[in-house]
Amino acid sequence: MKNKLQDIAILDFYQNKNRIKWLIFISSVIISFGSIFYTNLLVEELKEREKRQIELLAKALEYAAVNTDNLSFINQEIIQQNNSIPVIIVNEEGEPFEHRNIKFKKRATEEDKKETLRTEILKMKAEYEPIPIEESSNVYYRNSELLTSLKYYPYIQLSVILVFGVLAYAVFNQSKVAEQNRVWAGLTKETAHQLGTPIASLMAWIDYLKNSPIWEENKEVIQEMDKDVVKLRMVTERFSSIGSSPSIQPENVFSVVDEAINYLRPRISTKVEMKVNGYANNIEAMLNKPLFEWVIENVCKNAVDAMKGQGEITIDIIKESERYVFVDITDTGKGMDKSMYKKVFNPGFTTRQRGWGLGLTLAKRIIEGYHNGKIFVKNSEPGKGTTFRIVLNGTKEGISGFKREDFLGQKA
Repeated sequence: MKNKLQDIAILDFYQNKNRIKWLIFISSVIISFGSIFYTNLLVEELKEREKRQIELLAKALEYAAVNTDNLSFINQEIIQQNNSIPVIIVNEEGEPFEHRNIKFKKRATEEDKKETLRTEILKMKAEYEPIPIEESSNVYYRNSELLTSLKYYPYIQLSVILVFGVLAYAVFNQSKVAEQNRVWAGLTKETAHQLGTPIASLMAWIDYLKNSPIWEENKEVIQEMDKDVVKLRMVTERFSSIGSSPSIQPENVFSVVDEAINYLRPRISTKVEMKVNGYANNIEAMLNKPLFEWVIENVCKNAVDAMKGQGEITIDIIKESERYVFVDITDTGKGMDKSMYKKVFNPGFTTRQRGWGLGLTLAKRIIEGYHNGKIFVKNSEPGKGTTFRIVLNGTKEGISGFKREDFLGQKA
């Protein structure tokens, strides 16, 4: 019971992963804007402090201009203490005659220095109004390098964090996918290994029954048992193919689909009608027959569940071009909203009480991982049914870089 509750909790977490991602994203945005807001408050406070410092400097200079006695305190404690704020003092003609904390090029001539000062004055005018000293001079200033750095620091910090986060997410996601693949492969291969012995035993018993006196009286039953044993062998082959590179070769799509449906018909509700429309019986695509039959079975069983064992399943096989072959599987079940189109392929997503929600996940993995194809919900309407579209490689070229919308225009 405890393990079951843990499994349910894990599945609920996986199903709500998009909400959790959005919650983390929104929290990150709030923290980021909070950091920027707080830093801007500090910048404004420092800006006011520097402005007051320059105003004090201007008053000190003005005082020094009219009082020539005992200026050592003003010079040492006010004027000389400014080691960070760029300041330029200009005369009534607008020419700079005094400056502090202005950087010049190495080996700059007097003319170069004057040009640098004029350029700095233009920058200072753009930032702050000059502070007048009496009527003849003005003090120009701008933010210190510390204040400027602090102003842009949160944006640089957030950019670095964002780049690091993206790289960490990519690495983590890749390792997670690799781990999932190893789990899938290990689980399926172990299942195939465990099935091998009982299947071999069942095959021996079938051979014994075929040569026994009861053969004639139970011929049909034994033949059906033989079909199921053959199917079990195929299932074992399917499991063995997961995790390795299955053989992908040209196959007649109609024959493969028709064979899978013929096996399913006597094993599902008699109230479900199944039809295969090939339009042309010689349509070929690149596929692995055992794995592709598995996909057809999973999608059809999902359709039977959606119809509650009563309705119609239609499979249309369309040759879109030499590059692509479409397999549209349509049911008359309960349908779904557009918001569910992608969720139905998530591991653990199911509408059944006892379902584990792995059928469509496995179908997607087989089609996209092993066949380099695509499977998606083409359309669905609540109360009327759903159409799944499988896109396979034709015998000419493969599928590369397409989106779901690229294959919605063609109709069955």
